[in-house]
Amino acid sequence: MQPVLYGAETTWITIAAAIIMGLSGVCLFIFAVKRDHFRDFEDAKYQVFWSDIDELIDSSIPKKPLLEQKKNDGLTPEKR
Repeated sequence: MQPVLYGAETTWITIAAAIIMGLSGVCLFIFAVKRDHFRDFEDAKYQVFWSDIDELIDSSIPKKPLLEQKKNDGLTPEKR
């Protein structure tokens, strides 16, 4: 049977885990800065915004039936 950790042992383990997680977060931040991941924040915002607008516009345009599209494609039956 293993002893239950009480008091100082648990505190030191928690402190060590917090320091390791903090250092890994700092390393990830430095890595992201060096790889230019923080170059343009606004670009991502506008990509999401314009994709939403495009979806809204595409959904408001009525779709033609496939048969009608084939009739109006400008090709004669001989050229198909």
